[in-house]
Amino acid sequence: MTRIKLCGMSRMEDIDAVNRILPDDIGFVFYERSRRYVSPEQAAKLRERLNPSVRAIGVFVDELPDRVAEYLRRGMIDAAQLHGSEDNSYIEALRRRCSAPVIKAFRIKKPDDLAAAKESIADELLLDAGAGDGEPLEWTWLKDFSGSYYLAGGLHPGNVAQAIACLHPRGVDVSSGIETDGIKDEEKMRAFADAVRGCGS
Repeated sequence: MTRIKLCGMSRMEDIDAVNRILPDDIGFVFYERSRRYVSPEQAAKLRERLNPSVRAIGVFVDELPDRVAEYLRRGMIDAAQLHGSEDNSYIEALRRRCSAPVIKAFRIKKPDDLAAAKESIADELLLDAGAGDGEPLEWTWLKDFSGSYYLAGGLHPGNVAQAIACLHPRGVDVSSGIETDGIKDEEKMRAFADAVRGCGS
């Protein structure tokens, strides 16, 4: 079954909806310039309310490895997703500090951008077109990509089944595609999850 990741959770109402829908993963954004930013204190409270069957992933952009490791050791999150310029040396430094899974996100603006993703030593990959802004990724570029990855970028309830049928990613990641006026919309969240589960993959 394709994994479902709903990203950018920031309110208790979001977590209550997640607990009813039960995706595989959710994301807390710790990048202060993001409109979906949550403080460590907020994230800790949200995590307390989260069903333990759902994996909580922290989204970071060029954060100090020590700080990322601290959030992981405190149990605030289960995995770290890196969206900045973090390279393999950074990932090695983070692994020396903790053993949690590391997800490295790559912006794919042209087919050649996949080369860096192929060289990554991260535990998981996320292939995206933007930064949670709903910008679509050109799926045809990924047709011959042999690695396991989460697909992101422009996904929503109306196209995620087509994306899965076309590319068979390990997982799908959505943020703006499940929002209305910048707020998480439970109907859209459920529709997205139902569309993925309906694929039977």
